[in-house]
Formats: sequence, C-alpha cells, structure tokens
Amino acid sequence: MMLFQFMASGRFSASHNGTMQIVTTHKNTDFDAFASTMAAAIVYPGAVPVLPQILNPNVRAFLSIHKDFFVTQSCREIDLKDTRRLILVDVNRWDRLNRIGELRHRDGLEIHLWDHHMDPGDVSAAWRCQEAVGATVTLLVRRLRQDRKLLSPIQSTLFLAGIYEDTGNLTFPSSCAEDAYAAAYLLERGADLNILNSFLRPAYGQKQKDMLFLMLQTAGRIRVNGLHISINCQQVSGHVGNLAVVMKMYREILNADAAFGIFYDLRKNQCMIIGRSAVEGLNVGSILRSLGGGGHPAAGSALLKSVKPAAVRDWILELISGNQQSSVQISDLMSFPVISVSSATLMSQAAALLREKGCTGLPVADDGRLVGIISRRDFQKLKKESQLNAPVRAFMQRDVFTIDPGKSPMHAARLMIKHDIGRLPVIAEERIIGIITRSDVMVYFYDLLPD
Repeated sequence: MMLFQFMASGRFSASHNGTMQIVTTHKNTDFDAFASTMAAAIVYPGAVPVLPQILNPNVRAFLSIHKDFFVTQSCREIDLKDTRRLILVDVNRWDRLNRIGELRHRDGLEIHLWDHHMDPGDVSAAWRCQEAVGATVTLLVRRLRQDRKLLSPIQSTLFLAGIYEDTGNLTFPSSCAEDAYAAAYLLERGADLNILNSFLRPAYGQKQKDMLFLMLQTAGRIRVNGLHISINCQQVSGHVGNLAVVMKMYREILNADAAFGIFYDLRKNQCMIIGRSAVEGLNVGSILRSLGGGGHPAAGSALLKSVKPAAVRDWILELISGNQQSSVQISDLMSFPVISVSSATLMSQAAALLREKGCTGLPVADDGRLVGIISRRDFQKLKKESQLNAPVRAFMQRDVFTIDPGKSPMHAARLMIKHDIGRLPVIAEERIIGIITRSDVMVYFYDLLPD
C-alpha cells in the first residue's frame, strides 16, 4: 500500500495566507487570454483579474460592453507590494507581461501557471497545468466543470469565444477532443453563438487591405522538402494591427502549405515575423521558437531587433530545409534551475517536495554531482512508516541515464522509450544543469509514444 498520495486537491482558497492573489495574462490580450483570466478568477475565489494595457481590438470591444459584468483592473491600478500568489494564464514568459513582470524576483512569490503552449518558457511555477490543447481556457473550463461551478450564459459565451478564436471554431490542427467537450459544456450553459459571431470577426480595415495588396503584388512560392512555401518581406511604418489576419488570408489566397511574413520597421530597427501553416509536416511554432519567438504548429510569431530581413528569410529557409526538430537542442527544452535533494535527505522530506512541486521524480545530487534519482515509484519499496525517516540514498535509483545539453529531442525520446524512464538529468562538465521530461520531448515526437 502506498504511504503517500501525490495528488493535488484541486481547490484554491480565497486568499493565500491573508495576502493578495493576482491572475493575469500576456500583452495584446486575445479572447483566449481574457477568457482564461476570468475563468481563473472563478477557480481562485478572491483573486484579482489584472489585464495588460494592450488588448486585442475584439476583446476591447467586448469588454467595453460587458465592463459591469467582468470587473478587472489594469496593471497600472494594482498595488503589487502585498502580492504573494501570481496566477498566470496563456503565458509562460516574463517578457510577455506588463508591469506584473516586476514580480519576477519577489521572494516568497508562489506562481500557478495555466497554459496550452508547450514550449518551456522561463517562468518557474510552483504548480502548473500545461497541456497541448487548442486553448488555455479549455483547461480552466474542465476545472470549473469538475468543481461544479455555476456559469452564467455571459460567462459561458466569453469562455466559448476563447476556445473558438484559438481553434478556428475547432478547425485548426491544434484542436482536440478536450476543446470540443468544453465547447459542448458551454453551449449547454447558454453560450450565445450570435454574440460570438459579432465579436470574433477579425478587424480588417484599410491598413490591412493595403498590406495584403502589397504582399500579393510581390508574392512568390518556392518548393522546399516537397512543401509550397511563401516568404514575403514588407516594410512597415508605424503600427499596423492584426497582421495575423493578413497572413492567414495571404496563405489561403496563395494556397501555400505555409507562409511567413517579415514586417520590418527601419525606424525601430526590428522585424516582426508571423507564420501560418496548413500542414502537419511543418511546425511553424517550432521554427519561430528557434528565432526567439513561439506559437503553435499552425501559427507563430517572433520579434527580432537589429536583423536584416534578408538574413531572417535565409534563416527561416535553413530551418525549413533541414530537420527543423533537430535544430532544437535539449538545452532549449530542459527545465532549470533543477529542484534536487541530497542523498542525506529524509524520505519524508522528499515525499513532501514531490507533492509540493507536483512532479514525479527528483534528481539526487551531492555538491552538484548527480548520484541518483528518487521517484514516486520508489516509495512503493517502503513497507513500514518508520522507513520515512531513512535517507533517500537507501531507496533511490543509482543507475541513472543522463543526456548532454547539445543532444536532440529525438535522442532523448529514444533513451526514454528504450529504458522506460520519464526524465533525464542534463549533465555538463559532470554537473547537473537541467532536467528534461518525457512530456517535454513528446510535443515534438508524437509518433514515438510507446503503445
């Protein structure tokens, strides 16, 4: 019989030790981000929803009508000094937050993260729900359904808008059954499709029309690895919003398998790259992650400074021409700093840490050198409660497979499958510098999942 149950309770109190909780999301907030923020405010009673200054035009229009129902604060209005719990939704990078990013180095800050983007990011969360679904709000709707929370038709409509926008009404390749279940649940609770159709219309004005016209005048397609690719460079001056809408239309008109727009601003000396893909064989999010951005298999973006558009074009072609997955190294995916225990740590302490961090295993390191792994599976070896006072070294696995930070995700996946292990410590110069888990690499190699 297991002595411990490593399960989260799934309930969150109204306050955290009497201090304020904040729930927030990324800049240029879209419907998924806004809906996730409001859903998280229900999951965490008492949490204050805080929105960035810049909102997607459709979201701003929706909020202007529903302000009395969805009460939020801006990042300028909130006082951060008493914040002890930060709930992040649809974002896992500090540079995508507004003023909330000031909390990055706050001692004692507890971070909970909800996200459907599977790139590792740079936010170290005490608890996270990160799954490859079509929209982040899908994950929160699942929690609300499990907790039997009552939802009004207006709330249901907003949450469904988040799902529909990020999944293209459940037509994008990133859509999954979980998104459909959540959508059906929200429709049962009165989500209004007429309202959705009013607010989900892409903002496509004269600036967007002019940009699309210019792009089509210079459009071209090339064949790379059997795929029809279009890369279009355009100079912009000032703000041109909703370029993602332009890129979607551009790819569809050209009937290209994938299209990339490189929009460069000479005054700001920067390039915005937006990509769209309609085929499973080309992961736009992975390619743009290599350029410092991110996204989904079907869509992504990146922002580069002091780089010439021609160099960006060559860079994209190089990533497409080669094996784009092999361009990603273990160092790009691994988690760090590593949470580890020493071999002298008591089993009871290791159990508490596993439960607190929500992970299935921990490296055992003495003076930075790996000596073993302790996992939940090892607790099955305990026969009596007194063994909880034994040191980890008595029960840990000593024969540990490791990996070099320069190896590929393919190499890691093969090791994990061959030896049936869920994590690999990353070792450089005989010291542990990170850890890579099965879930980290499987987002790149779905076909390698064992039966």
